[in-house]
Amino acid sequence: MIAKQVLDNGLTLITESMPHVRSVTIGVWLKRGSRHETPEQSGVSHFIEHMVFKGTKNRSAETIASEVDSIGGYMDAFTAKEYASFNLKVLDEHLPLAVDILGDIVRNPMFDPIEMTKEKKVIFEEINMVEDTPDDLVMELFSGAFWPDHPLGRPILGTKRSVSSFRRDDLATFFADVYHAGNILISAAGNLSHADAARLVERHFGPLHAGDGEAANGHAPKPAVKVVTRAKKELEQVHLCLGAPAYPQAHAERFSAYVLNTVLGGSMSSRLFQNVREKRGLVYSISSGFTSYSDAGNLTVYAGTSLDSVAEVVRLTIEEIRRLKGDRIPEPELRRAKDHLKGSLMLSLESTGARMSHLARQELYFGRQFGLDEVLGSIEQVQADDVQRVANDIFATSLTASVLGNLKGYRPKTSALRV
Repeated sequence: MIAKQVLDNGLTLITESMPHVRSVTIGVWLKRGSRHETPEQSGVSHFIEHMVFKGTKNRSAETIASEVDSIGGYMDAFTAKEYASFNLKVLDEHLPLAVDILGDIVRNPMFDPIEMTKEKKVIFEEINMVEDTPDDLVMELFSGAFWPDHPLGRPILGTKRSVSSFRRDDLATFFADVYHAGNILISAAGNLSHADAARLVERHFGPLHAGDGEAANGHAPKPAVKVVTRAKKELEQVHLCLGAPAYPQAHAERFSAYVLNTVLGGSMSSRLFQNVREKRGLVYSISSGFTSYSDAGNLTVYAGTSLDSVAEVVRLTIEEIRRLKGDRIPEPELRRAKDHLKGSLMLSLESTGARMSHLARQELYFGRQFGLDEVLGSIEQVQADDVQRVANDIFATSLTASVLGNLKGYRPKTSALRV
């Protein structure tokens, strides 16, 4: 059973009771992410995510860790482009302590300058890790090329330069501006009662001031069609990302786009995986992905291959996209894609953590909860004509490309990216 309640200060609480489990996962979701930062603030949301665990007015960083460990709990946090989240998974009997800890880190962070200095080094290593992870780096290069001069194109972590510039007042001011009740959603799923959870949330989050409403997303990004390359001589493979504009989260054609992505490269039986990897052995990894935000999205193809094979991988990818545009997919392939989507969705929602996140994202992007049967029904309604129409809509122009590796002068021609 799902219940929703808006507190007097404007904070939203959503719970789902799962009486067959013994755990509860509760998350605090901030309706603000890296897209709400100015260029000078790039990375500040992520830095705050780190710093709230480094000590509060009531708890040291060690105390926070010890309290969570003492109950066998699991704490996690992340920052995304349009939101940030702090969550705790605990046994149902420890929910009061979980809400107490989350309330403390959200309301009372210290932002100690000494801890900030140490944490900057941690974030620099996180940035270095992206530099050393080519599949992540090539996607970051793609985002910057695809949405130039827009916050969605900037890295969530910020840059070493921007992070180096942050002072305590910068974090405290940003925190005070955005961490208010109207900007916060709390979701919880597991063995709980909504009434009990509401009393706990009211006790620990009720004192938050209402604020000035939710953060505005600003203007929608305009995608660019371009090719960006970056040489990295130490890499053995060439890493490639190709993409086109797709739909935002709430678009009416989103389920057809999900099926399209599954057929193209979203599963092991997809066309790209079978034709490029299995039949020709040109890659170890190739896949497609659908990314969507409140007002924009893209569909991307990633592949890692040798320099000798990269042109052929590009050619075959373009060929598969043109096939999707020109021909209706056969009914058995459509059936397989829809069953894959439905099965993946149902399996992904078996844990309290996944259900908690699902509740939050539905509320953030749709303002309501879609029942599982409603979502499965929407997938089932997708027809072959819908997939072909969406393929022609999404792949209407040349693709944007990012290429990373020991390129030796390789650069895909714009003409080779026309679909």
